[in-house]
Amino acid sequence: LLTENVDSLGIVGDGVRVRIGYARNFLLPMGFATTPSKEKLDELADKRAVAEKEMAALRTQRQALIKRMEDLEMTLERAVNDQGVLYGSVTQQDLSRALNTLGFEVKPREVRLPHGIKHLGDFEVTVKLDADLETVIKVYVVADRKIEDEREEMEIDNEGNVVYKDSKPKTEQPAEAASEA
Repeated sequence: LLTENVDSLGIVGDGVRVRIGYARNFLLPMGFATTPSKEKLDELADKRAVAEKEMAALRTQRQALIKRMEDLEMTLERAVNDQGVLYGSVTQQDLSRALNTLGFEVKPREVRLPHGIKHLGDFEVTVKLDADLETVIKVYVVADRKIEDEREEMEIDNEGNVVYKDSKPKTEQPAEAASEA
């Protein structure tokens, strides 16, 4: 029987089934749960009503936040090397912090990023506030300086030889002509 709201588990007064280790090592010692009884259920009835009202208010806030975040685009400026690879990466915490500075109260775990962003480009990132409340935002990662990469890419043929891009192709002399010279 939960005595407090526990994220992704339930609210006050819910009877939940959990693994014994989770109950013994976390829920019971922290005071988040107790063994169920009729007296405890009656005791927590008022607290549950308050928790349900808070959850309903939180849901409406989250719906409004999702509505405001629709079609949101943000730009993050990061330090990069000459090939456009970031020194470090853009993480869920970075995106959460950027959204919070823009006025969107989002926790890092609500930003769904399968892996850190490690190069420049445009990315679509999912923000999921609840099981059925989510939106996709567009994130542009740009360099903090002008990238000057003047190297040419090498082209290699099927045999592993470098193909030169000169104006006139190199011709090979026949082996007989080379030995006479």
